[in-house]
Amino acid sequence: MFGQQGYYIEDLNEGMEASFSKTVTEADIVLFAGISGDTNPVHIDEEAAKKSVFEGRIAHGMLTASYLSTVLGTRLPGPGCIYLSQSLRFKGPVRIGDTVTAIVRVKEVMMSKKRVILETLCQVKGKDVLDGEAMVMVSSRDQ
Repeated sequence: MFGQQGYYIEDLNEGMEASFSKTVTEADIVLFAGISGDTNPVHIDEEAAKKSVFEGRIAHGMLTASYLSTVLGTRLPGPGCIYLSQSLRFKGPVRIGDTVTAIVRVKEVMMSKKRVILETLCQVKGKDVLDGEAMVMVSSRDQ
């Protein structure tokens, strides 16, 4: 099932779920700022961030969202799937030291189109910090 190919469309059922957890570090935020070019002070400058609504530094929302890509590309549906779309709603901040758990759950399998719609969620200490929905393309065994 895994290696170069994750689940095939025929193997997926509504309700299947997978997750990935990662503790956000100072290095993660600094490196993400460098890679993305998003140097908003709320992410990288503690003094400026203290004056924000968050009263301190927070991780980039897209860094948090990237953990969903980890689940999709490595666990469910896994290697070989193609990310087609993603909606996101940011519901709370993620801070240095927080452990983010990204959860992906199969919502609908469209066999004839080889598409899967998945509920996507990121949590910190059981509280939702991000939610949304993704669509991926998944290979068929008879391709």
